[in-house]
Parts: sequence; structure tokens; C-alpha cells
Amino acid sequence: RQKKLGPSLYSLRLAKFLIKKPKIILASETWLTRLTIPLKIMKIFKIFLFSTVYHIGVFFLTVVFSLIGIIILPLTRKVRYRIIRNWAKFTLSWLNFTCKLCWEVDGIENIPKNAGIIFAKHQSAWETLALQLVFPEQSQVIKRELLLVPFFGWGLASLNPISINRSDNIKAFKKVLRESKARIKTDWWIVIFPEGTRTKIGVKGSYSRTAAAVAKANNCPIIPVAHNAGLFWPKVSYMRYPGKIVMKVGPPVITKDKSIDEITEEASRWIETTCMSLPSTRQSS
Repeated sequence: RQKKLGPSLYSLRLAKFLIKKPKIILASETWLTRLTIPLKIMKIFKIFLFSTVYHIGVFFLTVVFSLIGIIILPLTRKVRYRIIRNWAKFTLSWLNFTCKLCWEVDGIENIPKNAGIIFAKHQSAWETLALQLVFPEQSQVIKRELLLVPFFGWGLASLNPISINRSDNIKAFKKVLRESKARIKTDWWIVIFPEGTRTKIGVKGSYSRTAAAVAKANNCPIIPVAHNAGLFWPKVSYMRYPGKIVMKVGPPVITKDKSIDEITEEASRWIETTCMSLPSTRQSS
């Protein structure tokens, strides 16, 4: 081909082709972009649809278990707890079935036989359910307004929580200290979310010293718990994204011969360091 056209004419045609080639590539990228946008919309719609199915199922589960919770109120706390805990089990199973959101736990061997304080990262409502299936019988420290929610609050009352008025910190602290001591003596774990409220993924909240004070008063260990649930069950979000949540249970933080600040710092540092090592995007999970 080069011999027939001559060196100069061949070079000229080759140069014209190279000039046009980027335009061809640019046109291809434009069509790919136009194709990708509808696919993204379809993906979001699919997640929205399955999230809706999940919420509908959870509503009926909540109503059923709330009514059961009222019926079984005359039973002992442990019996009530073991029955109502199935709500968390069915809810997470339904979450996996509808939204393809599963979970795994590492470090279960770190959970001691004797009751203590569960010191957990708070990113969503997911961990309030999952902790019930990972640890033995437990009482969660909750704001008292949750008990007033129709159906949900009725069932929650059967789980033996410690409800507090967060607007009065001194009274709330005294109540947690008093009731947690009675619970721990009967082998009930105490769940405390030290940040107080849900935080976004990658955000460190302000850690309360309440958990450390309760652990020191009862001479029991603190078990730190880290996870990345906020990726798939974001704070104040309707959507439930598919993937795998990873929860890690840390080694016990011994409270003997340590100040409340030292205990809080050690436990919170383990949580934040561990959270940084977990998958931080849905794709990586």
C-alpha cells in the first residue's frame, strides 16, 4: 500500500486517520455514558423496590411480635427475651432474603462467660438487632421515647431495656448505674452505644464515659464492637443496599487499675482503628 501511494501520500492519509480516531473514541464514550445512566437508574429503582418489600414485611413482623410481647408480659424476663429475640432473627433473615444484605461476625471467641458491657459503634438500627443474636441476654440503654412508639415500643419493652431521659444527664447516669448493677448480677449484659446517636460511616462521634463508669462500678470488662453497617443501612435512609456487613468483636478491656478516661480511650481507639480496616465502599464489600 505504501509503495503504490508513495511515502508522502501515505503519511498524509495516516495523519488524517489519527486525527479522526479520538473523535471516534469520544463518540463511543458518549454512547456508553448514555447507556450507563439508564442502567444506574434501573439499579437504584431495584434497590428501592426490594427495600419497600423489606419494610412491608418488617411492619407485619413488628405488629405480630408486639402483640406477642403484650401477651407474654406475665412471664419471666428471660423467657420473654428469648421469645421476642426471634423478631431480630426473622427481621435479619428477611433483610437477607429481600435486599441480599447478609452479615458475618469475627471475634466471637472474645466474648467471656460472665456478663459485662457491650461497647458498640452506632451507625444504624442494624446493630441493635444483630447484637441480640451475637451476645447472650442483654439490656440495651435506650431513650424512653422509643417505648412510646406504637407496636415497636410494646415489643421493645419485653426485651428488658434500661430507658432513660436524655435531657437530664445526671438522673439518666444514676439510673443506668443503678439498674445495670442489678442486671449484671443476674448475668444480663448491658448494651451501651457510647456515641449516643447514630453516626455516618467514617465519622467518629463523641464517646461518653458512662460505659466505662458502669464497668468499673461492677468490676466487669468492656467488650468493644466495630462494624460497617452504615454502608448498607445508612442513617435516616429508606434504602437497604445489598452486600455483606462485617462485625468484629474485640478483646475485653480490663477495667481494674484503670481510670474511667483510660478505659474509654482504650475501647474507643480499638473501635475506630478497626472500623478503618473494614471495607469502606459497597463495591469492596
